[in-house]
Amino acid sequence: MVARRVFAVAGSMFAFWGYAAHAQTIQPPFNANYTFTTLGSIPGVPAPYGGLTLLPDDPNVLLIGGMANSASASIYRVRLQRDACGQIAGFVGTATIYASCPNIDGGLAFGPSGVLFATRFSNNGIHQFLPGATSPSRTIDFTPLGMASSTGSCNFVPPGFGGAGRFKSVSYNTGQFYDVTLTPDGNGTFNCVNPVQTADFPTTIEGFAYVAAGSPNFPVASMVVSEYTAGVVAAYEIDGQGNPIVSTRRPLLTGFGGPEGAFIDPGTGDFLFSTFTGNQLVIIRGFEAAADCDSIDFNNDGSLFDPVDIDAFLSVFSEGPCIPETATCNDIDFDNNGSCFDPNDIDSFLSVFSEGPCL
Repeated sequence: MVARRVFAVAGSMFAFWGYAAHAQTIQPPFNANYTFTTLGSIPGVPAPYGGLTLLPDDPNVLLIGGMANSASASIYRVRLQRDACGQIAGFVGTATIYASCPNIDGGLAFGPSGVLFATRFSNNGIHQFLPGATSPSRTIDFTPLGMASSTGSCNFVPPGFGGAGRFKSVSYNTGQFYDVTLTPDGNGTFNCVNPVQTADFPTTIEGFAYVAAGSPNFPVASMVVSEYTAGVVAAYEIDGQGNPIVSTRRPLLTGFGGPEGAFIDPGTGDFLFSTFTGNQLVIIRGFEAAADCDSIDFNNDGSLFDPVDIDAFLSVFSEGPCIPETATCNDIDFDNNGSCFDPNDIDSFLSVFSEGPCL
């Protein structure tokens, strides 16, 4: 175990064991709408775990840091098993090395042009990986930029949020949250310039991910944060530039030792985080998935319906008799003329209904 982690755990031993002595708990008011599941350790990923993300072009592949904070650390890849609802249910096979990533910490995020960004501890900086690279393509030291040592995590503000596309980073040691400008360096990677501190978290921070307004108990755009020393996953509202408003902190899940990475599965809305202590992959369910290309506005009024959500369809269209008799229970006659359409067959839907704008 590296010095940072020894200090963090030893310095809060009472708090850590206090959490361990109690069941891991979804806190009110979130407990009415959210649940969590622990998938356990990932075969082939050496402890301790670092940041995590999904491959943008294959969301069934998880990337996660192994041997985090050490010079021998790497990013590992493992294929995911999903259930009938598309939620992550386990792992397929054994993880393999995706790229070497010395001292990876809690931040792992894809940025512009498919460049992968990974924070490093206690070296206070980031690695950047060009697509297909198996070792860092560029490494940037944050200390000369005036950013507090040492970095813990980083992420990009997603589309649809204020400040979309902005690069954000947080210092583990101090909780200082930064907005950082990226400029192309001519080699496919990016310079980091003009960091501006925009917030100061009250505790040590690792991963953070963004939650759109509309999920239960999230009336405004927010972020979900892995608070390492506290053993808490907490929710914070964000401002119009994607920065946390620290006075709005609400504990969501307590009782986990060393929550580390943070990522929102875009297909399900589920929040994924890794743990540095115990080396677990944990999932919080109950968030709404973001609208995507599979969401269709059938009547062009801005109301979206997911093709796999039959109840939503039936709230707008009547169900008539299905012809032929061999039609399955998932086949619905929306216009009561005997023509059946499978909700999973988007092409057949669009042959009848126009696709409007996704709002």
